[in-house]
Amino acid sequence: MDHKEMERGQPAFLLAQLGAHAANQFTERLAVLQLTPADAGILRLLRVAAAISQQELSEKLRIHPSRLVAILDNLERRQLVERKPNPNDRRLYSLHLTGAGGEILERIGKVAREHQDALLSALSAGDRKKLSELLQQVADQQKLTRGVHPGYQRLGKTKPSDLKHS
Repeated sequence: MDHKEMERGQPAFLLAQLGAHAANQFTERLAVLQLTPADAGILRLLRVAAAISQQELSEKLRIHPSRLVAILDNLERRQLVERKPNPNDRRLYSLHLTGAGGEILERIGKVAREHQDALLSALSAGDRKKLSELLQQVADQQKLTRGVHPGYQRLGKTKPSDLKHS
């Protein structure tokens, strides 16, 4: 790689560099709400997949069930999520957002929009749209599940004591 290529950057490196930068900034922004990105993602998924079971959510996120339980316990303690008996299978619990969970989701949405606007401020609306389309093409080709961050998979491999969780 010559000097000019280094200055321009390689797309895979730039994606990794921006991804790490964006993730760190988003984590800092969510900390104001005393949430982690994992918390925010789970709350968002519960809005679109109401009454999903813990097992289904664990499979969808590809997160170890015991790690998911720890996150859900924290969200339930904060009264953002509640577990209700599943009417179709008494062995399972369905997960539901509470009123407070819905309210915090609105605040998360505002934080996410502010984060995105700050991160992409160098781009026009048309450029942002094109970037989204191109990135979605790459994500689809890589068989990433739409709307699910692949970082959940790492949570299952990390000891809960290694994670700082408010």
